[in-house]
Amino acid sequence: MEREPRASEAGPAAAALFAWGANSYGQLGLGHKEDVLLPQQLNDFCKPGCVRRITGGGGHSAVVTDGGSLFVCGLNKDGQLGLGHTEDVLYFTPCRSLLGCPIQQVACGWDFTIILTGNGQVLSCGSNSFGQLGVPHGPRRCVVPQAIEPLREKVVSIAAGLRHALAATASGIVFQWGTGLASSGRRLCPGETLPLFLTAKEPSRVTDAGELYVWGSNKHGQLASQAAFLPVPQKIEAHCFQHEKVTAVWSGWTHLVAQTETGKVFTWGRADYGQLGRKLESHENWRLDMQGLSLPCPRPQKSTPSPLHCLTGATEVVSCGSEHNLAVIGGEGPASCPSSCVLLVGQLCLPPTPIPADRQLVPLTRAGHDAHTRCRAGPKGGACYSWGWNEHGMCGDGTEANVWAPKPVQSLRLSSGLLVGCGAGHSLALCQLPALPALDQGPKVTGPSPDATEDAKSQEAMDKEKLEGKTTRISTQSQSDTCRNGGLVTEPL
Repeated sequence: MEREPRASEAGPAAAALFAWGANSYGQLGLGHKEDVLLPQQLNDFCKPGCVRRITGGGGHSAVVTDGGSLFVCGLNKDGQLGLGHTEDVLYFTPCRSLLGCPIQQVACGWDFTIILTGNGQVLSCGSNSFGQLGVPHGPRRCVVPQAIEPLREKVVSIAAGLRHALAATASGIVFQWGTGLASSGRRLCPGETLPLFLTAKEPSRVTDAGELYVWGSNKHGQLASQAAFLPVPQKIEAHCFQHEKVTAVWSGWTHLVAQTETGKVFTWGRADYGQLGRKLESHENWRLDMQGLSLPCPRPQKSTPSPLHCLTGATEVVSCGSEHNLAVIGGEGPASCPSSCVLLVGQLCLPPTPIPADRQLVPLTRAGHDAHTRCRAGPKGGACYSWGWNEHGMCGDGTEANVWAPKPVQSLRLSSGLLVGCGAGHSLALCQLPALPALDQGPKVTGPSPDATEDAKSQEAMDKEKLEGKTTRISTQSQSDTCRNGGLVTEPL
């Protein structure tokens, strides 16, 4: 017979992984392909408390455990799950071809995956139509992870964009491959010779400096520059961040989020789906462009980093999807991630992973999509917040209306957020569940963090300024410039 707990005892707090948002290919790992508007707890495919990283791509997801195991699910038509076949997978499944090879980090592009092993080797699988696998003479796709041989130095961090990828080495050199940015560069910089790293199908050196740089498309002001396209890296000056050192950067398709050494959070770039989580500053002028039959597209004349006050002090647990964001506010800060440089890519940029502070690496950023992984928050975690595009319910509030300021994910209000990750249109969060109450106590309810009040108060007012109802994206781009994922549209950036 089991011993009954004494009145003063409380059960241990357990961790659980939650998923919600777009699910056309089973990328939520819930066993079906229906969108989910509220966080749903996943069945334990591994010990949740051992989850180290959460990552998502265009229609697939990946989880890395403390033991170095890799679990994947979702869209697999190009073999991006690395399982040796091309069938979609509806539940998180171990990548058996990597058993015995501890995985350190995973970066998911739109239809490919980059994998960093514990010994610093980089592997890739999925589509290679644009050289994004780093194998110049390889097949059009690869269904089993293969080594990127030209990368002979030890790699410490990776990132993936729509059709390109980057890697940073222990010596501080950054390499890029894949031709995803080349078409925009040729169109916006006619007559100029593009750098090799924008057109290479195998790793090509970008820079070995030591500052925060951005490059690529600037259609929505995401590079904090007046230029339409930056073919070479350009430094973002310190005054843009109130002369504070930037310690972490995350990127969506066309917006960026950065945190400084004092905990301030800045956002800039495209804002028409609420991506920035704030009202635009007076100097951020917008105009409407009509292109063909497309909907009017707000486009900034100038966008500069501006503080998002309600996220001040966030625990560096932030993730950007294509046009939405997740953050953990409160808690005790990162338990295992010191202030560090970060590697970040764009065009479909997925949020990057912090690089250890003892590495002399190049912090990079270029707006795009990634559904990347962030470091784990402190043992007590914090409150999960969301904002931005919500057409598929990825903000987790039970609706499909865009969210214009960070607000708590109410379904998770009793749990503490430890880790968050975004795909293009889906969200994942590792949470610590509330401890079982002692028999002589009622359940303890954790209310919203008091830090997120200033911008949240403007939510209702901002909603009234926008079109009511579901936001529908319309794109008339050619097939080469447009990718769809269950209603998600990738526009030329």
